[in-house]
Parts: sequence; structure tokens; C-alpha cells
Amino acid sequence: MRNALVLLGFVLVGCQRDHSTLNVVASLPVDLKEVSGIQMNPDKNALFLIEDSGNDNFLYLFGFNNGNLVATLVAAENTDWEDLTSDKDSNLYLGDFGNNDNDRKDLCIYKINPIAKNDVIIPDYKVSFYYPEQTEFPPSKKELWYDCEAFFERNGFFYLFTKNRSKGFDGTTLIYKVPNKEGHHAAQLLGKYKTGEDYNDSAVTGAAISPDGSKFVLLSHSKVWLFEHFEGDNFLNGKITQLELHHYSQKEAVCFKDNSTLLIADEKDKKTGGRLYEVRLKSLEAKP
Repeated sequence: MRNALVLLGFVLVGCQRDHSTLNVVASLPVDLKEVSGIQMNPDKNALFLIEDSGNDNFLYLFGFNNGNLVATLVAAENTDWEDLTSDKDSNLYLGDFGNNDNDRKDLCIYKINPIAKNDVIIPDYKVSFYYPEQTEFPPSKKELWYDCEAFFERNGFFYLFTKNRSKGFDGTTLIYKVPNKEGHHAAQLLGKYKTGEDYNDSAVTGAAISPDGSKFVLLSHSKVWLFEHFEGDNFLNGKITQLELHHYSQKEAVCFKDNSTLLIADEKDKKTGGRLYEVRLKSLEAKP
């Protein structure tokens, strides 16, 4: 195992301009080809990263100041780790709810303490859940709504945004709510939102909430959707703006660096991707 392994090769390239809206912060090392989740650490001087199914069950920490990447073993199976988030007290949560085939019955979220000085990270607790609306495993090809790659924690609840894999894709993402407490829970369906009819541009691959909790974003390969001015968790009655990145790649991970700046990571695909980007929300063009 590569416990506490320092991986060199995280090549910093500063704030080099990549396209009109995205600044390249770093090129990811060749060891990390499928980054699926990122989250700032409590001191805001490093970034946590994970990879999805088929990869090791490591939590990676990249230090912005020194450019090193440290991998620590997590005592939890990586069935399909898809996203990271944290709460207002800087507790970290790992979402093992990737469900490409819509046939899983072991969806869960782990609370982990990466700051503890142990050789292996033992999860503090496990939150397992199911979607009450799903009655077949898998459902028909026209009802493949139960994959998920995006969530955040807010006020003691997790909010999940599903990735639509249905035949006849229409951009529908289901919004679910799960309590942040140990046990097995029925996810509560809060609503549905349509992102667009082109799967490559509109399937939801990540989510992040701002440090002050006033806004959140959903990510796709080429866009972000900004949600603001909502009350409670009635997200669909607030202001929703589709923002164009003018850059297409397999973007799978997003987090807020501060209340107005996003960090985005994409997967490595031959000669493209495998980078960490920074973008200010105000610099993004809203679709008319």
C-alpha cells in the first residue's frame, strides 16, 4: 500500500491562461487519471482529492505551498467514490454512491477525519441510504435516474443531485435530501431540475456549496449552474443561472476556493485533461 506516500510530479503551472474563462492552476500527476471529487482542507492551504471506481481507496492531499501529493489509506471500500464535501465545522464527507448501472443497494456516505495522526483513516461513521422511488435494480433503460456524482452538506443534511443515464436523455436531475447521521435512511425527493438535452454538456458530474452557504453550483463537462437566493432547501424557487465555461473536457470535480471562486478538476484522457483549474464566478458568461 502507498500509505502516506509522497507523489512528486504534481506540476504547478501557476495561473496560466488555458481558455477564456479557466485558469490552469496545476497539472495532475499521471498517477491520478480519474479524479472524481475535490474539497479544500480546513486551513485552505491544500486540496483533498479522491478517484472513482477501479482505483485505490486513498484520500489524497495536495499542498498548494509545496506541490506535494500525499496519499493516505481509507478503511472503506472504493465501490465508486464520486464526490467530497465538508460541513461548516470542516468535517469531511466521502460519497460512495456512484451507480452507473443503477443496480446498487449499498449507497453510502462516510464521515472521515483526515487530520487524525493515524496510518489509516478510519471513518467516524457511515450514512447509508436508498431512493424510495426506485423499485427495480436496474430499472428500465428509460428510467436510469439513480446514478449520482454530486452532493454537498448543509445544516445537518446531505443534498444529492443525480446523474441521468436514461435512454432519451432530457437533462433531468433528481434532488434528494439525506440526514447527516449514522444509520440507514430513505432519501427524500425534493424536486427535479432540467439542465439540457445534450448528455455530453448537461449530465451533472459534481456539486459544491460556498463557504457562507449562500450559493451552490452544479457542474457538467462544459457548464456550471449557479443557484442563489433560495430559502431553506427550496432550491428551485431561487435564482438559477447557467454559466458557460467555453471549455469541454471530462470535468468530474468542483469545490469553492472562496465565496466567489471555483476550483475544477478534469480526468486525464490521452493528451487532454488531468488538470486543476480556477475560475471566478463573475468571469463566466451567462447563457441568455
